[in-house]
Amino acid sequence: MAEPLVLTTPRPGRFGRPSARAIELAGSSAVIARVDELVRRVALLDGSVLLTARRGSDVESVAREIHARSARSALPFVSVSCSAPDIERRLFGAPSGQSPPDLEALSADSRIAAARSGTLFLEDVTELPAGVQARLARLARDGEAWIDGEPLPIGMRLIVGASPSIDTEVRTHRFRSDVFRRVSALRIDLPPLSERPEDVPTLAGRVLEDICAASGSGARTFTQAALSLLGAMAWPGNLAELRDAVERAAAAADGDAIQVETLLPTLRFDRAPAAFTPVGTLREARQRFEHDYIAAVLEHHGWRMAEAAQTLGIQRPNLYRKARQLGIPLARNSE
Repeated sequence: MAEPLVLTTPRPGRFGRPSARAIELAGSSAVIARVDELVRRVALLDGSVLLTARRGSDVESVAREIHARSARSALPFVSVSCSAPDIERRLFGAPSGQSPPDLEALSADSRIAAARSGTLFLEDVTELPAGVQARLARLARDGEAWIDGEPLPIGMRLIVGASPSIDTEVRTHRFRSDVFRRVSALRIDLPPLSERPEDVPTLAGRVLEDICAASGSGARTFTQAALSLLGAMAWPGNLAELRDAVERAAAAADGDAIQVETLLPTLRFDRAPAAFTPVGTLREARQRFEHDYIAAVLEHHGWRMAEAAQTLGIQRPNLYRKARQLGIPLARNSE
């Protein structure tokens, strides 16, 4: 029988110290609140952690959050991309001399040696070649390695990132089941932005703060209309796609507040052709956008005019008038 999950309170100044919240966890939706609680609980334990996420998610920020809140927070955090062409050399180094046959051999300049007693984060773990998977499984089993002529304990915590399809990869034998068992003692499935659209404005604001801080420019903000537009958009590329749009908008903005007009050229609409051909005047383009955006907001709110008007930042009579002007059919509502 599995042991029950036991939570302890960290002693101040020793471990469990709060960090700047991982950007992937920013927001106040119910779904991300549950993930945040899982991260807090997992940080207090010491088993290997599997983080699954869709393309474009910032999995490393969550891994760093777990490390920062753990008993290992003062020890090294080492991140390695498993898709690197020289991944075996990065992880294990190039050990010299003879090593005992019952221990995996590393060199002191390897990433695994650098992570000793700390945390090793492996990004895209299913990209590991079969031979590297076998060596990793052996190392995880033994808990020690032959490092430049000396047997030493590894004692590191392993956190790995993978696509949600990792379960299929295991079932179809494209990823070793023994490695999977060892890296997934604890598991957190990170939700895509499509499951937490209410968090998008918060995430966009956090990304903009980071961009301004990194560039040394003055603080900037989004107008409420711009935030509403970001929240209504689909983000199949998740945080990476959102970050790209915010970076381009910040570079193009003239003032301290980023307007809807500044955002529009940075966004990709599902119905837009791959190669953009200008059609019509700027006024006509704005009318097309207003039509599509207002219709999307109305549909999002189930055609409840009061809620849609609040999201759009206008009075309800103005929304009725604007919808009539743009030819948007109003479904009968229950108000």
